[in-house]
Amino acid sequence: MFNLSDGVKKALIIAPTEPLPAKTRVALRRRYLAQLELSKAHKAGLIIIGHPKSGNTWLKAMISRLYQQRYGLPESQLINTDEFSRKYPEIPRLAATNGHYSYEAEVGKLLAPGAPDNPLRHKPVLFLARNPIDIAVSWYHQFTKRQSRAKQELINHSIAHPIDRRTVEMWDFVRHSDIGLPSLIDYQNFWASAVQQLENGLLVKYEDLRAEPVPTLLQITRLMGERFSEDDVRAAVEWGSFENLQKLETAGTFSQGGMKLVNANDPSTYKVRRGKVGGYREDFNPEQVAELEALVRDNILPELGYCRETTGS
Repeated sequence: MFNLSDGVKKALIIAPTEPLPAKTRVALRRRYLAQLELSKAHKAGLIIIGHPKSGNTWLKAMISRLYQQRYGLPESQLINTDEFSRKYPEIPRLAATNGHYSYEAEVGKLLAPGAPDNPLRHKPVLFLARNPIDIAVSWYHQFTKRQSRAKQELINHSIAHPIDRRTVEMWDFVRHSDIGLPSLIDYQNFWASAVQQLENGLLVKYEDLRAEPVPTLLQITRLMGERFSEDDVRAAVEWGSFENLQKLETAGTFSQGGMKLVNANDPSTYKVRRGKVGGYREDFNPEQVAELEALVRDNILPELGYCRETTGS
C-alpha cells in the first residue's frame, strides 16, 4: 500500500476527473474530496475552522515556523496537513477547513450543534473569526484571481447564483452575491456559537491575533497540546510578519501551503496581499462603508462585536 501524502491524494482526485462532463466531474470530486477532508480531520491534532481569508494561512505559517525551528526544517516548507508529520510523526497534523462550502461541509456537519456524538467533537477545534467585511474584500480577490478552477467550480455548483470571476465587480460580489457579506455574517455567527459547544473548542479573532500575536499564538499551541516557549513563539511571530511573508512569497520561496506565487506583477494576486484590520474602508466610498458596517452591526453576534465603535474593527 502506497503511503501517499494528502496533497497527492487530492491531485489523484482532481486530475483524472478533469475530462469528464461538468455535472459528473463535480459530483465525483465532491464525493471523494469529502472523504479525504473527513480523513484529514480525523487524523488531525488541531482542526482549524475558518472562512477563506480569515488568516488561516498566516496562522499555519507561524505554526510551521515553530516546527521549522524545533526540527531544523527549511523555511520554504509549510505545514498544510501532513507535510511535517510524514517525516516526524510526533508533529501533529493540521486540518484547516471552512466547514461550509461543497465537500468541506462534511466536516462542518459533524461539528455543528446537534450533531450526533463523534470523534471530531472531542478534538481540539479552533474557530478563527474575522470582520466579515474584511473577509469579503479579500475573498473577492481570492475568488477572482487566486482560486483554482476546480475549487471555484465546486463552490459555484453549491450556490444558487454562480459567479463569473471574469466579470463580477467587487461591490456586487461583496454586497449581493450568494457568498457575499450576508452569508459571511451568518457564517461567523454560526461558528462562533458552534465552537463554544465543543469539548475543546476555542474562538480566536483574527484581530486579536494581529494585536496580541504572541499570547494568542501561545494559547493556540496549548490547545494543540504543545509547549513552546514565549521566545519560540515570538520568533515565529516575527518571521510571520506581513513584511517578511510578503517578501518570501514574492521571491517565490514557497511552492505549497497556499503561499505559492501566482503573478509577481499583480499585487492583488498575492496571498499576503494586505492583511490590514479594517482595510475595506480603502475600497469603498463613505456611503458604501456605512451600508456595509450597518449590515454587520445589526446582525453580528454581540460577542463578536464587529463594527461597533468600542472595537475599532
